[in-house]
Parts: sequence; structure tokens; C-alpha cells
Amino acid sequence: MFSDPIFIVALVSVALSIAFWIYKVLSGTLTDQMQQVIYTLGFLSALLGIYRIFVNAGDLGVVLFLGSIMCLAILVVGILKKNDLLKTTGKGWFLPVFFIFVLRTFIYEPYQIPSGSMIPGLQVGDFILVNKHSYGLKINRIGKPFAMASDPEYGDVVVFIPPHVNVPYIKRLIGKPGDTIRYINKKLYINGDSIEQELISHDGIETYLQETYLKSTRVIRVQGGSASYPEEFSVPADHYFVMGDNRDNSSDSRYWGFVPREHFMGTGEMIWMTWECWTCLPSFSRAGWIN
Repeated sequence: MFSDPIFIVALVSVALSIAFWIYKVLSGTLTDQMQQVIYTLGFLSALLGIYRIFVNAGDLGVVLFLGSIMCLAILVVGILKKNDLLKTTGKGWFLPVFFIFVLRTFIYEPYQIPSGSMIPGLQVGDFILVNKHSYGLKINRIGKPFAMASDPEYGDVVVFIPPHVNVPYIKRLIGKPGDTIRYINKKLYINGDSIEQELISHDGIETYLQETYLKSTRVIRVQGGSASYPEEFSVPADHYFVMGDNRDNSSDSRYWGFVPREHFMGTGEMIWMTWECWTCLPSFSRAGWIN
């Protein structure tokens, strides 16, 4: 995101618009027409920056942090210069922007399920809440936590940035650093121990199984015959192995590799709404905790 020159230009343009507006307010030369021009330029620059964030799948949390700093700067200048307009404007913007920043960055972030890789537990169109403090507190999506750091556990429904694209994925955590993962005939083995599977249903095409490993229990879906090409993976240090619960329809660590520890954003905690298409009505029938 910060390597995108268009985003940088938009960010600088917003900052300069704010600085110029502050200067004009303090000098007493701000007219209504000039203020309208400044607002328009700042608004258009902000829209351009937000557009580039979505194009680059950037992290909105960093932008909210920068926005909080800008609003705080207006408030501080207003207090130091004893200017009521700056104080009122800074306070009016800083509090809501900073609240949204804290809520989205450190507590919960909404996320929509984009594919069927986690069927049956998560369906396409499910809106979930991602617990952003599961593995520690950090501002950027990628990086080491600055507080409350903890490591992912077996069976966690993890939200992360994969190594091959800058877009959040959601999968099931299967392997930790140092583990050997084997997948043979649609059955998982972790360090030589087979994962217990119990048949739930089978209709000739789709098979639903309940898997249990340590304290983790989940329902998975497999398709086709019972045979699959034997695969073995050795998880390197500071990396993790993830798979989708829809085993035969999931792009995961079997195909694009391991997830670095610093790439985890949090855990999928609960479904709060399902909206399958733009012409459909939202539904709350699937609302509940994620297993």
C-alpha cells in the first residue's frame, strides 16, 4: 500500500489540505469559498486514497491510525493556539475516528466469507467477526504484536494474509512449527498420529466427517472416492500449516505453502449475518459461534 505512488500522493494531498486549512484558520484569512475548495480537494484526495487501498487490498487500520493522528493534531493546535474552531473540529473528528480505529484494529473486524473452502461450517456470504486480539495486539495486518502475544493452536479458525497474495484468507490451523503433516486417502496424520474421523453422512458424492484432534472438533466435507495422492509436509520454524474444511475445494497450504507467524490477523469468532447476493435479503438464521 505504501509502495503505491498514487496512494502516497493522495495521503500527502490530504495532509497538505489539512495543514493549509489550519494555517488559514489561524491567520484569520479563511473565507467560506476557500474552505469549500479545501474541503472538496481533501475529500476527493481521501476518496482516491480509499480506492487505492481496496485496489491493493491494503490495511484500513493503518489509515485509521494516520487519520486519528491528523485529527489529534488539529485538536492539539486548537488547544495551544486557543482557537475554538480548531478545537471543536479536532474533537469532533478525533473521537469517532479513534474509536473506530481501536475497535477495528484491536477488538473485532468484520469479514465476509468469499468462497466455499470452509464448508460446511462457513458458507459463502457469511459475515463473521474476526477477533483481532487472539494472537496479540498490532496495528498493521502483517508484523509482530507489540503486546499480549500468543501463538495459534490446533483447530483454530484463523484469518491471515497468505504468502502469495495480499488478501485475507480464512482456514483451519492444522500444523505448528516442526510438525510433519501427512494427507493420505483423505485422512490427516500429524507427527504420525492419525486424526480421529467419525462418519456423519454419505450420499455417494459428498461425505461429511467429524474430525477430533486434542481439544479440537470440526465437521469436514470430502468428495469423490476414498483414494487421494499421498502428501507430506514438514512445517518450518515460525510457520504454520492450514487447510480448508472443504478439503477437496480449498486453496491452502497444500498448494501455496506455509503461513508465517507474523501474517496472522486473528480468529473467526462468530457469524452475525448471511447475505448471499446483492438481490437477496440478509439473513440471521446462521448467526452463532464458529466451531
